[in-house]
Amino acid sequence: MSLPIFTVDAFTKSAFSGNPAAVCLLESELQDDIYQKIASEMNLSETAFISKCQPQDDFSSGSHFGLRWFTPTNEVALCGHATLASAAVLFFKKKNSNSLLTFETMSGELTARLEGDHIILNFPSYLPTAQNPRDIKQFLETAIGDLDAQEVCYSCETKKLLVRLSDQYDRATLESLSPDPLSLMKSENTGKVKGLIITLKGNPSHPGGHDFYSRYFAPWNGISEDPVTGSAHAVLGSYWSEQLRKKQMLAFQCSKRGGELQLTMRDNGRIDIGGHAVIVQSGTLTI
Repeated sequence: MSLPIFTVDAFTKSAFSGNPAAVCLLESELQDDIYQKIASEMNLSETAFISKCQPQDDFSSGSHFGLRWFTPTNEVALCGHATLASAAVLFFKKKNSNSLLTFETMSGELTARLEGDHIILNFPSYLPTAQNPRDIKQFLETAIGDLDAQEVCYSCETKKLLVRLSDQYDRATLESLSPDPLSLMKSENTGKVKGLIITLKGNPSHPGGHDFYSRYFAPWNGISEDPVTGSAHAVLGSYWSEQLRKKQMLAFQCSKRGGELQLTMRDNGRIDIGGHAVIVQSGTLTI
């Protein structure tokens, strides 16, 4: 069996930056174990699988598709950059005639709309709740060392822990962090946390300035550090919207590859996450 497969750098205008995802187009469903084997073979933070909802559907004209995401070790319920990558393949490679696509996923219906060369995802948003830092003192020391945490919050829906660094720090401080993946998993092994967000207030008053910065670590899902994470911004957007009292924000994820996200909070408990994508590889997977 041969399957069309693509590598897409998401949340960037330039190749070799942003977050790479593999995107596989399926004419029919695969056996469950094959999804995981392909994702492990691709060895990217996520591999997305786009399937037809009806056998007569076409990737160039259909507007409704199934979508699943797999890390190298397991299936996940929500992934932003691989959804952006999937939409980019349909819009730019398959020349899909629709400006709005709907994906059926484990997190319900997600949409992607095309505006020029810009793709806007509509995701659920998750407002995290404040936690007592003393309850996770050892984990915080593993994550940020002796830096001060201004606030710690938790999103039970996504199992993501958000750690906001003190406003006294700058972007360079955030970029200097290097938490050890094995130590993170050892200090938090209850299953409660599946992803660690470390974030810092930005300076939007500067030209091209960002409202906030972040990094994201998910060794519990086989990802030491994710370069640019749409699902984390479903949490970050809600948190910073409250903190900054803003509906529209520009965010930057400060990994080595880096990526920019445009966020708009909606009144229906959802968030628009916008970005660009670059298709860097097209090929065929033989299984």
